Amino acid sequence: MSTASAMHPPTTTAAPWLSVVGLGASGRASLTPAARAVLDSAEVVVGGARHHEIAGSVRPGTERIDWPSPFDALIERLRGSAGRRVVVLATGDPLWFSVGAKLARAFPGETAFFPQVSAFQLAATRLCWSLADADTLSLHGRPAEGIVPFIQPGVRLIALTTGAETPAAVAGLLTKRGYGASRLTVLANMETEAETRHDGIAAQWPHAEVPDFNTLAVECAPDVDAVLAPRVPGLADDLFAGDGTMTKREVRAATLARLMPMPDALLWDVGAGCGSVAIEWMRAARGARAIAIEPRADRRAYAAANATALGTPGLDLREGSAPAALAGLPAPDAVFLGGGLSHGAVAAAWARLKRHGRLVANAVTLESEALLLALHAERGGDLVRLQISRAEPVGGRTGWRAAMAVTQWSAVKR
Repeated sequence: MSTASAMHPPTTTAAPWLSVVGLGASGRASLTPAARAVLDSAEVVVGGARHHEIAGSVRPGTERIDWPSPFDALIERLRGSAGRRVVVLATGDPLWFSVGAKLARAFPGETAFFPQVSAFQLAATRLCWSLADADTLSLHGRPAEGIVPFIQPGVRLIALTTGAETPAAVAGLLTKRGYGASRLTVLANMETEAETRHDGIAAQWPHAEVPDFNTLAVECAPDVDAVLAPRVPGLADDLFAGDGTMTKREVRAATLARLMPMPDALLWDVGAGCGSVAIEWMRAARGARAIAIEPRADRRAYAAANATALGTPGLDLREGSAPAALAGLPAPDAVFLGGGLSHGAVAAAWARLKRHGRLVANAVTLESEALLLALHAERGGDLVRLQISRAEPVGGRTGWRAAMAVTQWSAVKR
């Protein structure tokens, strides 16, 4: 054996035991030869009732399994079949808002994918849209309010939905936000003889119900009074219901710039008030999550209402105060201390913060500012003072009225 061979022995990669096969409307006939061969050789086939039906017959002795309930039980069920030839059936592209991503995370390096044309692609071809220029999202099994952060002038949206009533709910949300002129198209059973299409304008949506499991396309058209709420942080203060205790617009934008929202990242918003920072965090990045901790019930109620209205119904609201309320929470990627600032709260948050995590704390009182000065001396980071003035009437003229200065300390955990 040569020295090179001894130092770098050849590596072999075992064939994946788990295959995820996307089906088209024509079932087995839609599969590529490779996907059909995988299905024909399977020892275990997992899928919903419709998947099993359109996939057709399998070889004798093959075990068929229906989706378990709850769905998360699927992972453990599959672990029990590791080493056998297992096929999971899905619809369309399994890695596009489907089961594929969950399986890829659970079984890294053990999974092969055989995608089909997705509902997004089919809808785009029906509408002659460039899919690259449209936002895609899933409302499948999720509140219709999840579409709200994507509603912008001129934007095209394609969404997977579950229920027959979802398009009507979306039409209502569009109209309420001043986008009643938006055109909606509902496509169902695409590429089958039962394919249907329903069109209409949001403000006069004529279809109370449409087929289940449809694909909804929206061309957002703003009216004169349309709400302008971009996903870039710094929403207008009057978009939030509350008692006036909140991180104001300009300071909120600066705060979120330091928190750095990222896809799938988790924020702890401590002393959340009406939830403005947590809500903007979730709106700013795909899959971003937030736990909002607030001791007062009335403010938690405001935060819940704001989360629904602004398209983040998944905001996790918790009663409590730091540091006690931080115990047992999943480790965060970022922490904002807007209330309840103390050495104990900072120490507890910093200890749980992930590597490369960001911690931001704001203060308006002299006592809290002194704490931030001490933290800066102890831990480094950045210390800034934010002073905002707004033009307001002064008698018959206009002058600058200064808001309370905010001292902000931020640091990144390395």
